[in-house]
Amino acid sequence: MSTNTPEKSPYFEVRSAGVLLHPTSLPCSESCWGDAQEKAFGTLGRDAYRFLDLIAAAGLKVWQMLPTGPTQADMSPYQSISAHAGNAELISLDWLVEQGWVAAKDIVLREKTATGVRGARRQCAQSFIDFIDREEGASTQNEYQEFCRQQAYWLDDFVLFCAIRDHHQNSSWVEWPESLRKRDLTSLEKIKIELSADINVYMFEQFAFFSQWQALRRYAKDRGIWLFGDMPIFVGHDSADVWSQQHYFQLDESGHPLTVAGVPPDYFSETGQHWGNPHYAWKVMEADGFQWWLARLRTQLALFDFIRIDHFRGFESYWEIPGDKHDARLGKWVKAPGEALLEACFEAFPDLPLVAENLGVITDEVEDLRHKFYLPGMLVLQFAFDGNSQNPHLPHNHRPSDVIYTGTHDNDTTLGWWENLAPQNRKQFQAYHFDSQEPMPWLLIQAALASVGRMAIIPMQDFMELDGRHRMNMPGTTDKNWAWTFTWDQVDPHLAEHIRPLLEIYHRLT
Repeated sequence: MSTNTPEKSPYFEVRSAGVLLHPTSLPCSESCWGDAQEKAFGTLGRDAYRFLDLIAAAGLKVWQMLPTGPTQADMSPYQSISAHAGNAELISLDWLVEQGWVAAKDIVLREKTATGVRGARRQCAQSFIDFIDREEGASTQNEYQEFCRQQAYWLDDFVLFCAIRDHHQNSSWVEWPESLRKRDLTSLEKIKIELSADINVYMFEQFAFFSQWQALRRYAKDRGIWLFGDMPIFVGHDSADVWSQQHYFQLDESGHPLTVAGVPPDYFSETGQHWGNPHYAWKVMEADGFQWWLARLRTQLALFDFIRIDHFRGFESYWEIPGDKHDARLGKWVKAPGEALLEACFEAFPDLPLVAENLGVITDEVEDLRHKFYLPGMLVLQFAFDGNSQNPHLPHNHRPSDVIYTGTHDNDTTLGWWENLAPQNRKQFQAYHFDSQEPMPWLLIQAALASVGRMAIIPMQDFMELDGRHRMNMPGTTDKNWAWTFTWDQVDPHLAEHIRPLLEIYHRLT
């Protein structure tokens, strides 16, 4: 099949460049943290707006993020407890005060930890409820009620799930009493009343998150910046989605996964990866026209201008590991109804702006599926220099429809990669780039910007010239991942002035 086909979305028809940074990696200047900001993660508050100003000044068009859902204890955005909800940790308490929703005196951070912030948000929820009950809060109350009505298709189950989970000391839903695990209607109605105060807190948090997000998105749009989201192909087992719609997943009578997701050995791990997400009951999903997926896309399209599908190859075939095994090498490939799914998605959303993450073990069948729906793929320059001149990641093999990266959130920073690159690969790299004396990481950044690929994305760590101590994730490990943040004093005050001329040279100022 020809790859010189028109993209489904106009976002991929012009040359552009962007930055990869998860909002949690932003600095935190929330007033409640005081001088302990280095211990805090970023929010959707003033630092997010300052970051948008920076990338707008640089001429960058795209802000790419990782998934923005609420995470488990390991903080991985790819193991969320909801496919729809926003991560409440991103809520800016200062923003709530600025809107008049919450009185500053009602925010008391008893300890400068994530637990302390959760307690402060609970105080904010009560302050907010008091506010909307007063005359000056009437319009906000209307907005709140409309939000709850429009988002009921996922919100009602999510807030109930979270409240019950808290009530049972954060234990997995498969460990709840059988009547709750199997969603007995009488039991659910009873516990809704019992946990109504907790449910109200979670309702407030989602309204606050989505309100802050839309304000930030409007600010980005006014500056010509697109928000690029990331949607994991799988959802976490201990999630509101699996608990509330168990028929869509391969589970046993007790709710445990019969099979789980992962990947066989590849570039990132010699023993493969065991992710633990339950696999879908694809026949059940196909029978109702993939309504679960259409609802999920509806939520994501309200947040982002376009979306990356993580592990796209799972739409063609997925790595199925027995649910009672922990060795990823014991899995097997199983066909998935990707073509039928994507047809349903594009019928519902004709201009659906998707990017396919097609890294790792990719077959011709996977690429045929991607090309059939004209989806841009990903190419990573750190993967290019292995001595093979036909390596698709080498710039001379790029195509206009590709999205080009120096590295992704799973890679080392470019400086870290360069420091650990084997001598023979360094030699190839230097020869390929005419023995340029341009220092790293800027030489690789320029290679990405020079590519024929219409969209180039650079991790913020590379723009900041940071080494491997600042990587976001190391696949196959559970230590020290997802926790990287930067501070403004690490950012060169002339960074935008450095980036903008490069975008002009490579015709990426739009």
